[in-house]
Amino acid sequence: MTDPSDTRDTAPRPFSPLWTYLTGVVATGLVALLVAEVRLGFSELATLARTPLFWMLVALVVLGELRPIVVSTSRLAGGTATSTLFTFAVLLYHGLSVAVLIHSLALVVSGLSHHRAWHRTVFNVAQVSLASTAAGVVLAAFGHHPHPATPWVPEGTDITAVALAAVAYFAVRGVLVCGAVALHERRPLLRVIRTTIGHQSLVYAALLGLAPPVVVVMSHSTALVPLFVAPLATMYFTASLSVRRDHQAMHDGLTSLPNRKLLILRTEEALAEAREDVRVGLLLLDLDRFKEVNDTLGHPVGDRLLQIVAHRLTHSVRPGDVVARLGGDEFAVLLPTVRDSVAAREVAARLRAALTEPVRLEGMTFDLDASIGIALYPDHAPDFELLLQRSDVAMYFAKEGRTGVEVYLAEKDRNSPERLNLLGDLRRAVGGSELELHYQPKMSLSSGEVQGVEALLRWWHPDRGPVSPADFIPLAEQSYLMRQITEHVIDAALEQAARWWHSGLNVPVSVNVSARDLLDSALPDQLEAGLDRLRLPAEAIQLEVTERILMTDQAYSSDSLHALVALGIPLALDDFGTGYSSLVRLQRLPVREVKIDGSFVQRLGKSVDDERIVRSIVDLVRSLGLRSVAEGVETEEVAQRLRDMGCDSGQGWRFAEPMPASETTAWLRERLSSPSYDRCESAEVTTL
Repeated sequence: MTDPSDTRDTAPRPFSPLWTYLTGVVATGLVALLVAEVRLGFSELATLARTPLFWMLVALVVLGELRPIVVSTSRLAGGTATSTLFTFAVLLYHGLSVAVLIHSLALVVSGLSHHRAWHRTVFNVAQVSLASTAAGVVLAAFGHHPHPATPWVPEGTDITAVALAAVAYFAVRGVLVCGAVALHERRPLLRVIRTTIGHQSLVYAALLGLAPPVVVVMSHSTALVPLFVAPLATMYFTASLSVRRDHQAMHDGLTSLPNRKLLILRTEEALAEAREDVRVGLLLLDLDRFKEVNDTLGHPVGDRLLQIVAHRLTHSVRPGDVVARLGGDEFAVLLPTVRDSVAAREVAARLRAALTEPVRLEGMTFDLDASIGIALYPDHAPDFELLLQRSDVAMYFAKEGRTGVEVYLAEKDRNSPERLNLLGDLRRAVGGSELELHYQPKMSLSSGEVQGVEALLRWWHPDRGPVSPADFIPLAEQSYLMRQITEHVIDAALEQAARWWHSGLNVPVSVNVSARDLLDSALPDQLEAGLDRLRLPAEAIQLEVTERILMTDQAYSSDSLHALVALGIPLALDDFGTGYSSLVRLQRLPVREVKIDGSFVQRLGKSVDDERIVRSIVDLVRSLGLRSVAEGVETEEVAQRLRDMGCDSGQGWRFAEPMPASETTAWLRERLSSPSYDRCESAEVTTL
């Protein structure tokens, strides 16, 4: 039941508040220890060490430190060492010096046995020394000065002195430990005290209350002292069984991380105590391509990989942050306090950096990565359920966009009221006059001839005005509307192409379709019917798909793709350079032209790397016998660089901006009436 998120052994940063606090407590405690031991003469200690009772008490205190009684699954509460019973009994019987000496020895043995950090062991010695000193001062105030030479056995009239000494012992230990935990986990001190005081006080009351009877037994018969181990063992095993059940209910069985139930409790605590100047962050993390590991190497290897991920995550967050496993390969990280979304992104970046370090299992090396979504309270949600939902939305944005980390944005959330309203308006707009196509020319870079136009889908909302395609196209792709919009665009493009072709402007039109559209068996039927109805040749229309189609094996065996090829409809590959293309896969698709993504083209002359990329793409496309088209050509300098590289065509504001159909028709008539025009190869329609 080891808690992998326990970071108490992590050394504090020098001169941090925690470091200063620990240094002060350790210095004061060690002084108290030294003063107590100076009062104990060597001869008296040697005499005491020759008695069986002394070594029996040493053994019982050490054993008690090794097996604390844990009554809560809360890491803040921790456990109460059963050594407290015998340490307090020694304090009452032999005095402060012997009690501190034995307990310090037991703490060192326990620290070494459990591999605790040295600063944690030294702090424990110091806080026990201070607590014992406080109890000794109380006893001295009542006139009691226990010493090895003059042991003290309390009587019934001494109950007040013993009780107040026990309270002082418990209070000092509790406050010192809670102070360290509060600084370590950056939590309010009062919250830590409230979390621990209830559980700890009951156990301390039982242990300290048994100390006087132990003293009485010690004074009469040493052999009877071990009998007190029986009730302690009963308390230990009963508490352990209860905690084990609670732990199983609140933690993941594979990784021992908190589960969803405990994450909810921790989040609600953080929300209840959130201040106005800070945020509460919830990060949702999903491993990329983890299913491939399970399917290839089996679940045992996958489980081991998840345990490694859990370890890396818990050692990459700050003390006080909570890492939970929600199931499968999905994890959540709660940030009880975070400054803003920028700070939350920094935590997410640190998590991804930790995960990307190669993992070696079963003689194989794995490269891990993850997509992380971030939602903040109160910016994005007022409670846990909405925080989880919106971090989940952001996580899928990161996964779909391959960005790694995304912060929740309401305008991208298809489930937000604003997005739902926009979706309803878009549904009503399809087929109406609000959606129309604007066109942008595509030019030959060598001759300056018009080779077509690119048509862009525009939406003019009656109330909102112009709506950016970046806002409504992703919304449509996440709903059933994308197919209707594609059908609308194809019909509109065919009709406009028919007007141009039948008036002597033989401009083929290319329509941008998604991979889903391309694999739809209804697409070839729609195109064939439209071409027949409008008396257009197959070359009047061209389909343009993004480079991601190369990642889909279905594309190469699709019946719809073969039907399109049989119709003679050419294909163009859009946004080339932004995906993960394979030369073999590119050769297998019936593509006639490749469009170089504008993000590379626009940086020509500014980035040597982008210039190399563009030149390589142009050379590759030429070697395959295809035509290269550069998008985003905005200056003559860029156009000239493309000419020098041998790029065939370009489009962008350098040649003309997007225009309505009527203006495009006039523009085409003016250009195509020139004697230098002898052919026109393509015009393109896209929904982006």
